[in-house]
Amino acid sequence: MELRDIRALIALMRENGLIELEVEDKKGKIRLVRVADFGGEPVSRAPQSHARQTATRPSAPDPGSQAVEVEAGQALIKSPMVGTFYRSPSPDAPPFVQEGDMVHKGQPLCIVEAMKMMNEIESDVAGRVVRIMVENGQPVEYGQPLMVIETGV
Repeated sequence: MELRDIRALIALMRENGLIELEVEDKKGKIRLVRVADFGGEPVSRAPQSHARQTATRPSAPDPGSQAVEVEAGQALIKSPMVGTFYRSPSPDAPPFVQEGDMVHKGQPLCIVEAMKMMNEIESDVAGRVVRIMVENGQPVEYGQPLMVIETGV
């Protein structure tokens, strides 16, 4: 794909409020992802081959700008990277945690897939999962709140 084609795709993303765009044709494959936290341009991934198009619109306001208030005795688990949130290690496996589950420090809570790498997100604290704030398979931004954990229980 040529630079002018990539620029046209970036303009298409801006005009339509897309946060992610993937295009495949006989020449290859490109995936553009808008990095909202840094106000940067969408970034591309290495070309591959085949023929398909997908696009993702943001389902809510910029996740990085969501203000989440936690009460005293609660901890907020945030995404350490941009990627895709998964509640379980594989599609047919049960979720790592459910709301109401007790967790210990270092216990895996979820996975954030980034650049084809599955990154387990571990709990920083021991406590009870009060709220899971992201749906399975949803794109997440750096610093986006994922879960609220009540500590000291």
